[in-house]
Amino acid sequence: MSYKPLGLGALYLDFDSFFASAEQHLRPELRGRPVGVIPTPTEYTCLIAASREAKAFGFKVGTPVREARRICPDIVILHARPDVYVRLHNVILACINRVVPIGAVRSIDEVVCHLLWNEQARGCELALDIKAALARDIGPTLTCSIGIAPNELLAKIAAEMRKPDGLVIIRPEDLPDVLYPLQLTDVPGIASGNAARLARAGVTDIRSLLALAPKHMRALWGNIEGERMHASLHGQQVIRPATRRGMFGHSRILPPDWRKPFQIAGVARLLLVKAARRMRKDGFAASCLSLSLRSADKTRWQHQERFAPVQDDHALLAALNRLLRRAHRSGALHGAKMVHALLLDLVPAADRPADLFSTAAMDSEQQRWETLTAVTDKLSARFGHAAATLGVQLPPPGGYAGQKIAFGMVPEGGEEVDMLVLVG
Repeated sequence: MSYKPLGLGALYLDFDSFFASAEQHLRPELRGRPVGVIPTPTEYTCLIAASREAKAFGFKVGTPVREARRICPDIVILHARPDVYVRLHNVILACINRVVPIGAVRSIDEVVCHLLWNEQARGCELALDIKAALARDIGPTLTCSIGIAPNELLAKIAAEMRKPDGLVIIRPEDLPDVLYPLQLTDVPGIASGNAARLARAGVTDIRSLLALAPKHMRALWGNIEGERMHASLHGQQVIRPATRRGMFGHSRILPPDWRKPFQIAGVARLLLVKAARRMRKDGFAASCLSLSLRSADKTRWQHQERFAPVQDDHALLAALNRLLRRAHRSGALHGAKMVHALLLDLVPAADRPADLFSTAAMDSEQQRWETLTAVTDKLSARFGHAAATLGVQLPPPGGYAGQKIAFGMVPEGGEEVDMLVLVG
């Protein structure tokens, strides 16, 4: 880890109420109306997005659908369309890139651009150019709040300061005073649990946090991230070492009418196949499969299967079937509310060690399955996810079993694709 001072090196874009705004953008009849987006088509779920009109009623992420309907009977509740949002996200990225190169995509609705020295003096002009390009080339409904600051953390904080459609610049000379009005939990990386731990150490506000020494913050965090947080809040740029991918997985909350054993098993199968497809695309093989089931009373069942590193669907589905049989015998497969399939212990596919216990016949069969899986991947990419599968796949509840679209990663589009028409 190293630090270096910076001028105004980061421009951070945070799109306002993205999922709900995307629906209003694509369906003009919804503009000006309160809109809530939900992950599954059931009244027993919560909002994952609320339009600015819905936020005027106090709705936010996590508001139960029943409560939203009680307070605002006119609210439009829509089932999320992840692939549509991903495709719109890609159109947005292309638009931003025409103004200033994107440094990193942090989520489906957050992007950071790293400003060069010759761009920093006109950071405000670039931000306004981005807003104008989005309104001109895509439409006025998809607005973003932009923060400009010495580093990414401060730029993200700035983007949150004036929502929606804001623009805030934090200059080095503004520090630390500009941060004092914030709550601890307004700082990305400080959740309620972290704030409680800080409070026990006598740190109850931003002023007392910024007064800590770097080593003290490292001790409070229990790792180097505390020291990195200290440097970032004081306007320094933190250089982090490259990280390696550790897992691929999908999870799904099931509505009440989708909690029979054969339905749960079908969803687990589909989640695993999609995770495996992403894993192969990134060039990895897995040597561990974890299956987790959670019931409505929050009882959790979780077990793992370990094996020599594999990529193909046949081997992974065989491991899943063994886990599902164990879950069925334990009773965990009856009435499970949440299903989570996770591929772990990844290794680069090209560097897989030889299995000392395999025979030539076993290696040959494995190669055939991997060849078949590669063919199904190509067919799926060209003709849709159900073009070729090992066995029958049940359509999942809501018609989508893909990656979560909140907030830490962007799922890949092009598997279950709705027609997308950009409406200005």
